[in-house]
Amino acid sequence: MSAIPSKYPRTMLLASIVATLLTACGGDNSASPLKTLDGKPPLVVAHRGAGGYLPEETVEAYAMAISMGADAIEPDAVSTKDGVLIARHDPNLAFSTDVADHPEFAGRKRKMSVDGDVQDGWFASDFTLAEIKTLGGVSTDAERPQQYNGRYKIATIGEVINLIKQSGKPIALYVETKNPSFHRQIGLPLEDKLLTLLTGAGWVDRSAPVFIQSFEPGSLKYMRSKGSTLKMVQLIDADDVDLKTGALTYAAPFDRPYDWAVAGDKRLFSDMVTPAGLAEIKTYADGIGPWKRYIVSVKGKVGTDGKVVDVNGDGKVNESDATSLPSSTLIADAHKAGLLVHPYTFRNEQRRLAADYKGDPKQEYRQFFALGVDGLFSDFADTALVARAAYLKEAGY
Repeated sequence: MSAIPSKYPRTMLLASIVATLLTACGGDNSASPLKTLDGKPPLVVAHRGAGGYLPEETVEAYAMAISMGADAIEPDAVSTKDGVLIARHDPNLAFSTDVADHPEFAGRKRKMSVDGDVQDGWFASDFTLAEIKTLGGVSTDAERPQQYNGRYKIATIGEVINLIKQSGKPIALYVETKNPSFHRQIGLPLEDKLLTLLTGAGWVDRSAPVFIQSFEPGSLKYMRSKGSTLKMVQLIDADDVDLKTGALTYAAPFDRPYDWAVAGDKRLFSDMVTPAGLAEIKTYADGIGPWKRYIVSVKGKVGTDGKVVDVNGDGKVNESDATSLPSSTLIADAHKAGLLVHPYTFRNEQRRLAADYKGDPKQEYRQFFALGVDGLFSDFADTALVARAAYLKEAGY
């Protein structure tokens, strides 16, 4: 493993701080009851590892997230040509690796349809694991550190499991079956391979430190049909927020699960958050992973020209020019249905923080913790843990 940059003097303290706070849970009768489904403190899930600091989904990024004290680390599972599951958010390697800098693979570049979206690039399913191991991960956000691009190799799901095992810490694996219909269509289905890996790790039932998530209900239902009792979470997406109104928008491929699209099911992701939709999810999953805007959306100021105003004058219109709206009833509705709620994705960049958070991401975390989320996904687990510690202290835990 390559050396991990030491940038965070406080992160070594985070795990002990949170552990101390959690140990105190239940010992103080004056503590206010938490609004989570089980009454326990919410989880902090390191989204793609320490993706805010290092190229995502590399062993080094996951190791950093573990050192920060995250409760769970999240890889996305896609398949190589030889059927090995690797941790990548996209089958298209052009988005998160330095494959374009490898002349030996220039001939592999092609167009491919992924969930109905025609993309140009290099696809994991055209590479063996040995070939993919010659590539380096790169940061997918230009505002994040770029000096580590190409230095760290892509992790396999097996390596992420081993990292958790070797850490000796009670950390959960929160793995996503990525584009499962796409993988099935190209003859590289994910689910059985994933279950085999988890079984090999001794993780076979609901008590295991595992969550399996997917945007496609069919993927989760298939694993249930194979007898898996592991904890499963239905992800719920949308395309964007209309900053003029605060309403969520729906455009393919982010309008509905792709297996629904293939089957001709015209329902949208929004149908999943209705009482009927939540009741249906409860038949095959233990929780939901909604985009956070389903819980707290944002709305901008509309000018006389009918356009959203660039309030902060930075020349761009984004969520930093908007303010948060009153929360929806989704958390309460999901809890009533017996479902956990783990929204995604929380980030530190100013352009992603509504104006009323005053540039402080901890204010957004606190709002969601107070609303009763059972966990959340963050690219900056260290910030999320500091915010959770402060929230639990305030709540008397």
